Amino acid sequence: MRVEVLGASGGETPGDPMTSFRLGDRLALDAGGLTRSVPLEVQLALEGVLVSHAHLDHVRDLAVLADTRTQRGARPLAVYGLPSTQRVLRHHLFNGELWPDFTRIPSARRPAVRLVEIRPGRPFRAGGLTVTAVPVHHTPDTVGFVVAGRGGVVVFSGDTGPTDALWVAARKLGRRLKAVFVECSFPRRLAWLADLSGHLSPDTLAGELRKLGPALGRIPIFLYHMKPGFAAEIEAEVHDLLDGVVLARDGMVFRTS
Repeated sequence: MRVEVLGASGGETPGDPMTSFRLGDRLALDAGGLTRSVPLEVQLALEGVLVSHAHLDHVRDLAVLADTRTQRGARPLAVYGLPSTQRVLRHHLFNGELWPDFTRIPSARRPAVRLVEIRPGRPFRAGGLTVTAVPVHHTPDTVGFVVAGRGGVVVFSGDTGPTDALWVAARKLGRRLKAVFVECSFPRRLAWLADLSGHLSPDTLAGELRKLGPALGRIPIFLYHMKPGFAAEIEAEVHDLLDGVVLARDGMVFRTS
């Protein structure tokens, strides 16, 4: 499995797109910095997007992606998310007011976007990969993803504060687990804000990663969702606590084999 970081920021400045990953050639995970990070032919080749939750920095580029694919006659794009996430997308994004209803354009039978409901703990196939959503602690309706493909399994935390179910799932993978992508939004001096908003800072991150058990130190750990201007500070603080943790950067590619 090939994982490409399209955006790793928890905000946006020139050169730092918001959260998005490409998994293989046909699947994306979140859409904060999707369309600004890949060329037109890649946008048209996508079959689906996994959405961790409905916050704007994770769904924004679905709007222009749907518009572009309609113009080019692309096949319907499957957008995978919890029922609550799909309700937000349907009522507040693709509602014919904020943005055209691309769940019915160009036609109800062949729309640009097909909203596919997923359930935590129930594996499903998407883009040639096997995906399982796992609840995490951000909003009541946020999930991380366990993504299995050729060569192993990669875990993505989504936006989260301290949580448990995701790490239980990761430990069960044993040697099949090849990497973890985990958020760390704020530096230590803003830990109060991280706690308040359901995010991680270096000290809580270290506590979470210890829940990996023997995998910690064996597999690479990539941090993402750093808020603008704090990346260097977060990196220095994390390196004081843990070895083998690196900041994800847009354009970075990781392969499981």
